[in-house]
Amino acid sequence: MAAKNNDDGNQAVPPPTSRPQIRDDLPADAADLPPVAGSKARHRRNAAEIAGETIEVVGESTGRFPRVDPDDQGNGESTGRSAFMVGAGILISRIIGVIRQRVFAYYFGKSAAADAFNAAFRIPNFLQNLFGEGALSASFIPVYAHLLARGDKKEATRVANAIFTILALTISIIVLVGVLTAPFLTSVIAYGFEGDRRDLVIRLVKIFFPGAGLLVLSAWCLGVLNSHRKFFLSYTAPVVWNVAIIVSLILFGRHGNLDETQLSGLQFHLAELVAWGSVVGSALQFGVQLPTVIVLMRRLRPVFDIVSANIREVIRNFFPVFMSRGVVQISAFIDVTLASLLPEGAVAAITYAQSLYTLPVSLFGMSVSAAELPAMSSALGTTSEVATQLRSRLDQGLRRIAFFIVPSAMAMLTLGDVITAVLYETGQFRHDATIYVWGILAGSTIGLLASTLGRLYASTYYALHDTRTPLGYAIVRVTLTGLLGYVCAIPLPPLIGLDQKWGAAGLTASAGIAGWVEFALLRRSLNRRIGKTGLSIGYISKLWTSAAAGAAVGWTIKLLIGRHHPLILAVAILLPYGLTYFAISALLGLTEATEVIKRGLRILRLAK
Repeated sequence: MAAKNNDDGNQAVPPPTSRPQIRDDLPADAADLPPVAGSKARHRRNAAEIAGETIEVVGESTGRFPRVDPDDQGNGESTGRSAFMVGAGILISRIIGVIRQRVFAYYFGKSAAADAFNAAFRIPNFLQNLFGEGALSASFIPVYAHLLARGDKKEATRVANAIFTILALTISIIVLVGVLTAPFLTSVIAYGFEGDRRDLVIRLVKIFFPGAGLLVLSAWCLGVLNSHRKFFLSYTAPVVWNVAIIVSLILFGRHGNLDETQLSGLQFHLAELVAWGSVVGSALQFGVQLPTVIVLMRRLRPVFDIVSANIREVIRNFFPVFMSRGVVQISAFIDVTLASLLPEGAVAAITYAQSLYTLPVSLFGMSVSAAELPAMSSALGTTSEVATQLRSRLDQGLRRIAFFIVPSAMAMLTLGDVITAVLYETGQFRHDATIYVWGILAGSTIGLLASTLGRLYASTYYALHDTRTPLGYAIVRVTLTGLLGYVCAIPLPPLIGLDQKWGAAGLTASAGIAGWVEFALLRRSLNRRIGKTGLSIGYISKLWTSAAAGAAVGWTIKLLIGRHHPLILAVAILLPYGLTYFAISALLGLTEATEVIKRGLRILRLAK
């Protein structure tokens, strides 16, 4: 467990040799450092500049944001408001996403068609995560936002048009290659599938690829919108994609009483129709953002340019994070490949569990990171002063993340059947599927805290413009995930007397163990650079004690009331669980709990 050092010592060791050495004896004005390109030299430097930067940039993936002068802060959106808009957008999108999963579960359950659909569905997720939330954000947003900050809107528009052109051409080629090589890709991502399931995956991959291309263009829109601080639209745009899939399911999924063979045939056909609905949704997601993007840019036209300085900067920034994101996405493909070797329903069950597992990561991890990164990246002063500010911001972010992630992990571990049932238990998704998903979800809780805290640590490296260190540790994690995943999923269950299907829980548990290894490496290396960071054992102990008390209350109620409708059980069990957690943590003196309770009372108009 991360231990916090009360001594704010500020000695820092040199960063990796690929980065300029940081010296504590630099004067406050750091006059020997080069000025930011295109701007006047400043008397105090920010974190990225001290690390050796020559250009200020913006982007969640790198954490490099242009510094806002104090005199100008009143003219822009506050960090708190930006974080709220990001969090609100993510929350709305996630809620609709859960509804989509529930409707999908109603028609597909954990059938063979569900396995095929979820395996093929990894393709658009891969491209969107790789280009949209990773490399594209880390390369395009920094340069574009820097030009806006300098007031050079004409050049910013030219760069945005050029990147759109390059991106459209590149993605067109990738889509064409993807459609032509669908059988080969299926052999990679669904190695264990045979017969009808494999044939369905091939057909679905061919359908999904054009939609994936549109999602990447949508990610370009996100880059423009976020650079202009239009967070809400960019983070809620996926709502229309989810709605398109929901409509497709309801419109084409109706059927009367069918035998098992007829139902299976209907599900296979429905999977293809829903895949086309996903393509329509991708077009809508791109389309709802485009009008605002055009207004912000004032002009959208093809520009082919790969030689100008700013375009080269985008391309140069692209590849390191592309590699890092690619490594992370490979881990997801390894999970699907191993799951395809398990009995029918494993791939679908893992997908259902991952939807629940990633919910707190998105709501709490991403929102806190979005709020903290601009402040960390804009830290000013000497190396010692910057290190102190980074430690303070990082520790504050870690506390806020852990306060919400710990009870989320405890709830998924002890009451995961209640959570799964209220969200998914309907139609073809029956109680046995609920128990199966709960077991997989319980395995996911092992690494939930590590993966969420590790995200903030990795982002702190990006604030210092160090993309190589997180990449190296990501490779370690993916390697461990693959090795441990195979052992825990394939040979281990029979050896300990479990059904082979529970290898799916072994997959998620092994990924959690690898996540802790990556987290430990990230923390140790960063602590050497900026000083001791992390959560105190006392703070973590109070969180787990409060969560355990809530779980005890929830289980007591669960045993007393017995079997009821999933919604009744969820309200009767999860609400007391949450209230108990907040009450106990407040009694233990945690300021985060007190703030949440006061805010809740204000909403209820019970306190001023």
